[in-house]
Amino acid sequence: MKGSPLQNRFVLISGCSGAGKSTLLADLRARGYPVVEEPGRRIIAHELASGGKALPWVDAAAFLHRAIDVALKDMEMAKAHSGWVFFDRGLVDAASALQALTGEPVLHPTCSIHRYHGRVFMTPPWPEIYLTDSERRHGFEAATAEHRRLMETLPTLGYDVIHLPKLSPSARADFVLATLGGGILTEA
Repeated sequence: MKGSPLQNRFVLISGCSGAGKSTLLADLRARGYPVVEEPGRRIIAHELASGGKALPWVDAAAFLHRAIDVALKDMEMAKAHSGWVFFDRGLVDAASALQALTGEPVLHPTCSIHRYHGRVFMTPPWPEIYLTDSERRHGFEAATAEHRRLMETLPTLGYDVIHLPKLSPSARADFVLATLGGGILTEA
């Protein structure tokens, strides 16, 4: 399924937690590309600071509903940028997790209307660099289950899944830009 030319500029970086998405995106940001931070981490930071309950380990459904709302707002705000815009996780991640958790049919109606570039870059499980922290409390087994769910979901939404090689952040950024056509905006 082909998205609009505007959405073709929105590149989703997804995959296994703790597998180098944020460091890859930091490299792309350093090269001058706009990067949209992961909705989940922003929500968790806000909820922890404010004493809120929309946390994945307290009320996962509320957290995922918020993540969907944030991802939709992120996509709307990203329209102000020209050229590639890179997203650290996003709508598909939150909608697929909510549907898996609750059975609520949000994935296809929501993600069919609001689309990213046709190629989604996936970080594979990488146990050698996986770490937990105050915002990522789940273990590696849960992270790999999340990866499997996304690997099943993305093709059903018409996305071409591109596996990111286990390389340095700079080499991964080179790979992403080369795969997208040398970093020059092209219609997919």
